[in-house]
Amino acid sequence: MMRVLTFWHKSLTVQLLASMLVALFAAQTIGLCISWDYFRADLRTATRTELSSRAGAVARLIESVPAELQTDIARVNSTDYTRFWISNERDPALEPWVSEAFVRFQVPLRALLNGSGEGTPAGSAPATTPLPEGADPTMFLDGATWTRPVAGGADLPAQAHYLDYAERNGAGVIVPLSDGRALNVAFYKNYIPSLWATPLPLTLAVTALLVSLVGVLTVRSIAKPLRQLTKAAETLGRGEAVTPLKVCGPDDIRHTADAFNRMQERLHRFVEDRTRMLAAIGHDLRTPLTTLRLRAELVEDPDLQERMLATIEEMQAMTEATLSLARQETNVEATRTIDLSALVESVCEDLAEIGQPVQFLPGERVTYRCRPEGLRRTIRNLVENAVRYAGQAEVRLVATRDSVEIVVEDEGPGIPLDRHEDVFTPFFRLEDSRSRETGGIGLGLSIARAIARQHGGDVVLSPRQPGLKASVVLPA
Repeated sequence: MMRVLTFWHKSLTVQLLASMLVALFAAQTIGLCISWDYFRADLRTATRTELSSRAGAVARLIESVPAELQTDIARVNSTDYTRFWISNERDPALEPWVSEAFVRFQVPLRALLNGSGEGTPAGSAPATTPLPEGADPTMFLDGATWTRPVAGGADLPAQAHYLDYAERNGAGVIVPLSDGRALNVAFYKNYIPSLWATPLPLTLAVTALLVSLVGVLTVRSIAKPLRQLTKAAETLGRGEAVTPLKVCGPDDIRHTADAFNRMQERLHRFVEDRTRMLAAIGHDLRTPLTTLRLRAELVEDPDLQERMLATIEEMQAMTEATLSLARQETNVEATRTIDLSALVESVCEDLAEIGQPVQFLPGERVTYRCRPEGLRRTIRNLVENAVRYAGQAEVRLVATRDSVEIVVEDEGPGIPLDRHEDVFTPFFRLEDSRSRETGGIGLGLSIARAIARQHGGDVVLSPRQPGLKASVVLPA
């Protein structure tokens, strides 16, 4: 059941198709319930009208032939579902007449027409009757009653009798003859035993099949642009270049695709303007910083000169970091599929070779589509932060169904929980000394998060006992 519900929630085609079929079956069921009784009544009326007309015609034929032929004329007019016979009683009782009709229907038509009245010759195909197997006379007596003539029926004598029996699946007409006898006509056919014996189920199945076919084609034509939009949105969220969507389909889909194209254009323009401004600011600051450095060289007080040069160097470092951030955001690196485990391991090995205590914990190999140089810089920034503040770092890769995590853990002092988001602010530092030896510039985590978000992921900090856990969470 859960798998069905999961498929229901995932598939637009299934939802729309199921809704269409439910509406179809509901409409057909309501219509059938309304018309079924009328249909049965009209069918019975038509049958009784035809029966009365035929009884009148046969009665007139019998009146016109010699007496010795009358019985044979009545017998040969019998059909699969009717029996004709002549009796001496013009006003019979209801139950004996119905029982007589049952007996006559027990004789197959072939035997009746052959004149034997006892079955079929040996070696011939078996003859059948309209009676169900195992039927007895009580079946005909169910619902047996005298009825009125059918409106608009045949021109029969006023003394003719009409009756129904076998739960209205049978009907009879008793026509008085001029010699004092009567022509008896009995009809029986269980022509509507159930709904499943009619063409309606087949008609409904064919209709449902055609509706399903048309529905699937229609939904696919609608879902295809939506799938393209989903893929484009996912690609854009990972920071990759997206070709403008083709505007096609119904108006609602066309408007959605057009809005996505305009949004993408605005985003690219906003990012370009922002990075261009950062680059311009960083570049223009170089000139006054160089001028300040030259003027500081002319200061005679050594202590004041040293403090001024330190401040200028800090400003120079911040300017270079700003330019680096701007270059990072304007750099469009090609996206490709790589062995992410090998990338993380190589970063750890490079840092270990220069003497930093970094340990990579190997695990499952993971391939991933990304911009490798950007991820390499993110991992390096997180590992260097861990080594700077905790003295060591452990790195591992965790892959789940929904995400891939690059986890960097340390056993250092950690970061207060209420400052986890603050440390991602550009140039923010927890320690107040502003010394580059103890705290850097304050852009490392900002750059790491920017790169991760360009891939559609994020950098998440969480506390350990002791230490800190920094995770680069990427979508699977």
